[in-house]
Amino acid sequence: MTTYIQNRKAKHDYEILDTYEAGLVLHGFEAKSIRTGKASLNGTYVIIRGGEAFLVNANITAYQPANTPKDYDPERVRKLLLNQKELAHLERSLHTQGLTIVPLSLYNSGRNIKLKIALVRGKKKADKRETIKQRDVKRDIQRTLKG
Repeated sequence: MTTYIQNRKAKHDYEILDTYEAGLVLHGFEAKSIRTGKASLNGTYVIIRGGEAFLVNANITAYQPANTPKDYDPERVRKLLLNQKELAHLERSLHTQGLTIVPLSLYNSGRNIKLKIALVRGKKKADKRETIKQRDVKRDIQRTLKG
C-alpha cells in the first residue's frame, strides 16, 4: 500500500472520531496524476446528497495538460463509492452538531485508488495548543532518552 497524498492539516484541525475507506470515481488521466502526486486535499470535504457521497474541492491537475479534454475541471465534484450501511451511518452522524467528513489520504489498494475519509469534530484553539504542547513534551522525552 503506497500513500500518494495526505491531508496533514486534518489531524491538526479536527478530532478524528471514525475512519472509512472509500473508492473514488476517476478518469484515467486523473488516476495517473494522483500516482505521480499531482493532487491536493487541502480544503476538501465530503457531502452526502441523495444517498450518495461526493468529494468536493479536491484539486487533481491533469497528467498531461496537452492531452486532456478542453472542458476538464481539476476541482470537479467526484463520486465516492461506499456501501449503503456506511452511507447510512455517515448521514446519521452528520446531523449531530458539529460533525463533518474530511478526507485524510489517497492511497492504492491493489490497482485501485482509495480515499481514507474520517468523521471529525472541529478542535477549539485551546485543544490545538494542547496537542502541540503534548507533541513537544514527547519529543523532549525522546531526545533525553537518546542522549
